[in-house]
Amino acid sequence: MARSQRGVRRGNVAAADVCLFRGPLTAPLVGPSILSADFTCLGAEVRDVVRSGADYIHVDIMDGHFVPNLSMGPAICAAVRRAAPRVWIDVHLMIGNPRDFIDPFVRAGANNITFHLEVERKPRALLRRIRESGLTAGIAIKPKTPWTALAPVLDEADLFLVMSVEPGFGGQAFMRSSLPKVRAIRTRCGPLRRVEMDGGIAPDTAVACRDAGCDTLVAGAHVFGATNRRAAIASIRGARGIRGR
Repeated sequence: MARSQRGVRRGNVAAADVCLFRGPLTAPLVGPSILSADFTCLGAEVRDVVRSGADYIHVDIMDGHFVPNLSMGPAICAAVRRAAPRVWIDVHLMIGNPRDFIDPFVRAGANNITFHLEVERKPRALLRRIRESGLTAGIAIKPKTPWTALAPVLDEADLFLVMSVEPGFGGQAFMRSSLPKVRAIRTRCGPLRRVEMDGGIAPDTAVACRDAGCDTLVAGAHVFGATNRRAAIASIRGARGIRGR
């Protein structure tokens, strides 16, 4: 799998060796979401999925306000970094005040921070702030938000996250209505930026996502709940290169 330029090392935090979320790819990236991991042995879980072929680790942050659930904070991101010093960490902020948490997640060792368009009045400025911190910057939209809402930042973000379920809980059914958004975004953002899908990703839905133009796929239960995690990751990635471009 071809990956892009070298990553950035920040302080004494050993960041990922490569910058996964910029530049060309020859095959889709798969990022298991630790929301589905066994938290009694989180470090071992992270190391196991990385050994099984995961390209990155996805960390979901929920505040109980923007979404009706609570999850981890920067300390969990830092724990993932300690467990797997060289892995790429993709932080998804499902919170109402993302500006307040950029610096804590930078210090915790994140490589990418994605926030929701729905909560930010000046998304371009926040994307720039994240990138100036040495990270890649992503922006997400919920299922009811049209892709056209992203038009003002299509030239600024490194990653566009299209939610294929309502954010807040795992195990929801995949919404196929998310696929036309992916096609529209991919057509306009080009092949050097990531288009990520999160929610209900399994081998069958992954095919549809790849065909629509997704090159970055988040999977939780299908990976962490699998008996053979290597096979599960491979099935989500697919045997062929990225389509829909």
